[in-house]
Amino acid sequence: MGNYTIQTADQLKPIIAGFRKNAGLTQADMASRLGITQQTYSAAERNASNMSLSKLLSVLNALGVEIVLQPKHSSAEATPSGVKSAQW
Repeated sequence: MGNYTIQTADQLKPIIAGFRKNAGLTQADMASRLGITQQTYSAAERNASNMSLSKLLSVLNALGVEIVLQPKHSSAEATPSGVKSAQW
């Protein structure tokens, strides 16, 4: 799999599932790696946008995936069309 730019939390679900499937892992395999039940993992993956940062990092580590933070390329990309700059 390649590099992915994530700009909204809703983008996490398909990306996490894609990395898992690309690695040939089932949700049960991931649950076993994380020491949780398959049902708990399934709920976390389904609701990835609500996952805590700590849990997200655990999932990504289990998949052998890392997060890289970098500045955006230009100020025109600072707030993409349709994306609010502050969502508190």
